[in-house]
Amino acid sequence: MGGDARVRADRRRAVRRQRPDRRLLGRGRPRRRRTFARPARADERSGNVARVSRSVLVTGGAGFIGSNLVRALLDRGDDVRVLDNFATGNRANLIGLEDDIEIVEGELRSYERVHNAVRGVEIVFHQGALPSVPRSIQDPLTTSAVTIEGTLNVLLAARDEDVRRIVYASSSSVYGNSGTLPRTETQQPDPISPYAVAKLAAERYCVSFHRVYGLETVALRYFNVFGPRQDPKSQYAAVVPRFLAAIEAGEPVTIHGDGNQSRDFTYVANVVAANLLAGEVDGADGAVLNVATGHRASVDELADTIGAALGKPVEKEYLPVRAGDVKDSWADVSEARRVLGYEPAIGLEEGVRLTAEAALARD
Repeated sequence: MGGDARVRADRRRAVRRQRPDRRLLGRGRPRRRRTFARPARADERSGNVARVSRSVLVTGGAGFIGSNLVRALLDRGDDVRVLDNFATGNRANLIGLEDDIEIVEGELRSYERVHNAVRGVEIVFHQGALPSVPRSIQDPLTTSAVTIEGTLNVLLAARDEDVRRIVYASSSSVYGNSGTLPRTETQQPDPISPYAVAKLAAERYCVSFHRVYGLETVALRYFNVFGPRQDPKSQYAAVVPRFLAAIEAGEPVTIHGDGNQSRDFTYVANVVAANLLAGEVDGADGAVLNVATGHRASVDELADTIGAALGKPVEKEYLPVRAGDVKDSWADVSEARRVLGYEPAIGLEEGVRLTAEAALARD
């Protein structure tokens, strides 16, 4: 064990000795570590990182990003547990995986449920949230509770159960309209929506738990993720599945604004790859990193790209800008390259084509 690792381990042991017994607080139960990992296989690799099989938890594992991540973790031989309350996650996203994963149904806001799910795992991929700016504007209290209180429950349970690392799904929305483009991690955040405020608060709790308790955390700021299993029918559906559904049906796409607003649209496989690296790479603990492509396109260009992929004309309807929306979002991913070795492999056109093919196959 290196010097830094020994210091972190000593600090965590010292903090644990100072803690009150959670059973005396009426929260939790006597600790009993459960091991559900397979035998280690040293020849397995994630990217260019030598690794062994892990026992992992994916919160929000029935959601869009979570379910794609679950499949990638299974493909590399990990033992996977999913925590989801299926409020926004979809059981259909896990069809065919029921015999390969353990599902814990429960709320992030319940410490006991979270603690039970965390027990016995090495890595937590914390994807669970209410991922919608418009929803957060309608119901900021629930968004705050799920995102902030839920993340605190995950962090506390991970600390108490000696989890090795937490990878947290943050958001590019924390930048707001601040600073210059492209966005770098050193820019001062300026969140506009309640969703962005909650994401930033949870992200900073992750950094705090790393500094205070020695818990390894990595926060990934996702930029406009799209891909298979993203629900186009939700009231709060994201732009790519909405546009796909509308163009395929021969209906106009609705654009809030003049269509010149830009986004760094990021195919979900890139985000999954970043998560796999963030769970394994030495020296990443405590980091906050952008996850995107490093390229941007306007919303008008996105609609045209989807139309080309489907081979159909695009009719556009422009509506007023929504409250909480940012004008432009574009990432500098050089820090993720440096820390993780991350390389976005799939760009917008290929990602749209793959997403369209998956949607048509599903229908």
